Amino acid sequence: MNKNLLLIFTRNPELGKAKTRLAKTVGDETALEIYKFLLEKTKNVSSEVSSDKSVYYSVKIRENDIWSENIFQKHQQVGEDLGIRMLNAFKNGFDAGYQKVMIIGSDLYDLSSENIEKAFTALDKNDVVIGPAEDGGYYLLGMNSLQENIFKNKDWGTDSVRKDTLTDLQDKAVFLLEELNDVDVYEDIEHHSAFAHFLK
Repeated sequence: MNKNLLLIFTRNPELGKAKTRLAKTVGDETALEIYKFLLEKTKNVSSEVSSDKSVYYSVKIRENDIWSENIFQKHQQVGEDLGIRMLNAFKNGFDAGYQKVMIIGSDLYDLSSENIEKAFTALDKNDVVIGPAEDGGYYLLGMNSLQENIFKNKDWGTDSVRKDTLTDLQDKAVFLLEELNDVDVYEDIEHHSAFAHFLK
């Protein structure tokens, strides 16, 4: 068994439920196509990472989808908010015997396998690694032991999440990756060449 585990949180790609803030500008169908495009990119990037990998589905575990069962373990997200769902996924990883557990979402086009490998390496000398997102949240979170408090008492989806998380980690060694931008609203893709063909 690999000692490192990468968790990938995904939403089931359904019309009207994917990228709802983006859909207000581009429409539900284009928003769904963009989300599928991001899922494919996330799959390709994570496939190149040398860790074990678990996909956590928001609604229902799917068979025969883009996430091959030969590469990805499949789980259901459990919990009443994002923090508790992430906490339960991290707990599962550490309970299974993994020494480093890391989570990414599935809406970041600019994430690379090198970013993720760098983050795992950073956990040799740090307690926690965070990939800061431009919106005040984070696109990656990793740790080598469970930091339960950082998943609680957060206003998820707001620009205070990263700041509040770092406050919780004041007595820990935290490594920050480069800041990247995840895709939530039209402005996030408006000038990004990878999305130009969706916006014609």
